[in-house]
Amino acid sequence: MHTYHTPLDLVRERSPERPVAIARPDAVAVAARWFQDKFKGDVFYAVKANPSPWVIEALVANGVTSFDVASIPEIELVAEHAPGSRMAFMHPVKSRRAISAAYFDHGVRTFSFDTHEELAKILDATGNAKDLNLIVRLGVQAEGAAYSLAGKFGVDAHQAPGLMLAARRATQDLMGVSFHVGSQCMRPTAYQAAMTQASRALVRAGVFADVVDVGGGFPSVYPGMVPPALDDYMDSIERGFAEMMVHETTELWCEPGRALVAEASSMLVKVELKKGDALYLNDGSYGSLFDAAHSKWPFPVKLMRAEDGEAAELEGNLKPLRFYGPTCDAIDHMPGPFWLPEDVREGDYIEIGMLGAYGVAMNTRFNGFGDAETAVCGDAPMASMYGLARRSIPVPRQENENVVKLSRARGKKRRRR
Repeated sequence: MHTYHTPLDLVRERSPERPVAIARPDAVAVAARWFQDKFKGDVFYAVKANPSPWVIEALVANGVTSFDVASIPEIELVAEHAPGSRMAFMHPVKSRRAISAAYFDHGVRTFSFDTHEELAKILDATGNAKDLNLIVRLGVQAEGAAYSLAGKFGVDAHQAPGLMLAARRATQDLMGVSFHVGSQCMRPTAYQAAMTQASRALVRAGVFADVVDVGGGFPSVYPGMVPPALDDYMDSIERGFAEMMVHETTELWCEPGRALVAEASSMLVKVELKKGDALYLNDGSYGSLFDAAHSKWPFPVKLMRAEDGEAAELEGNLKPLRFYGPTCDAIDHMPGPFWLPEDVREGDYIEIGMLGAYGVAMNTRFNGFGDAETAVCGDAPMASMYGLARRSIPVPRQENENVVKLSRARGKKRRRR
């Protein structure tokens, strides 16, 4: 990968024709160190959020050596770029062959499930191994998430005690519980509420958990979505854990994805056409902008123009615009609004920020598009939960200042004791 100080330097030197994924390993490093310092337990990175090798390597270099994996390709990715790391196969539904390969070929010992049938499958595929860490995925009632994950996975409260008892009897190692409050959780108390529900299920089962895994859901900051400080989430988890019926050696785990990588990547795209209030770009919903299309998230944007061997960042009167991607599909549409200078035109470049989570991970090759390169930049992300941001989110102008002030304040905040 080529390295540049900023995306503007990249535009100035190369005027790229293809989309460019901007990698910021320093942002991964800051987030990794923050979680290890603040979370009083083991941090498992949710690989699905961004499976780029440079992300895995940056996490390991900064102390995160445990990974939440959901498939054999993710397991193989971690084995290649972080050999010797601990992996937990936390997808509640897996094929027998995947379970067997994870256990026998890659040394995975931790498996999640939410039914008796899946537990039986795990035991059978591992030859009734006794050295398994068996994690019961609970369905919990939680509010405040941008993406609710309720309904697809998680054993309900009435069936949970029986499944916990079965798991306890099946292993001589760790038995635990896990849950997920939903992606981009905007309410810190959701974790404490979920831990209360997990504790009740354990009491009804009459067993102690060796592991309490609070899952992911830790948020990042986007236009219109400025979460509470991450310290508040840690405080909620600490309170919830202190109130749970667990023993002194019970381990606390978490599975952050978005919060570790959202700030660490952006996309540099080119304007192919301007039509009224619509810009046609060389990347879209079948590329890295899935959330911008299907969840209508207005990611932060920044305009650049290259002319006569020079390049400049453009400012001026902002206008709300919408984007279309390069495919023939009409749903390849990102409604925004994305606030850009009103004189934006064909040939300009737009940096779309905060795409480190579920951006490159969702990329397809539909219609022959989706081919992007990766370049490393050393500048700060457009917004930050860790006090890194040096520039504002452009929507609207007054809100920009508030977002930056909040981000900087959070970087200085100290944890309550």
